Amino acid sequence: MTVPNPRYDGKPLLRLLELYVLWALDCLAEKDAKTLEKITPNLQSTYKRPGEWHEIIRSVMELPPNMPTLIQDMWQKNSEIARRNNATLTPQKFAEMFVDDNLIG
Repeated sequence: MTVPNPRYDGKPLLRLLELYVLWALDCLAEKDAKTLEKITPNLQSTYKRPGEWHEIIRSVMELPPNMPTLIQDMWQKNSEIARRNNATLTPQKFAEMFVDDNLIG
């Protein structure tokens, strides 16, 4: 059983943004990818936008078309900083930091 994470309480878009970052890094878990595929029609209906889930998120958030590349570049830089400091930076932790610092202000 999955324990609810209070990080997402009252913030339905927050997890989707983190999953967008993980998708951009090619680190999206298969389970999450399948869930996102299933909810895409709901996202299309809710946001009145066509396309795949990540295209809808990009559109709703008004992200630039090259956002995946920008995310990948920042991941590389932050991963190198973590390595130099003998720290571990997981894709999930990076996604949380990236979203908090760049997308939800």
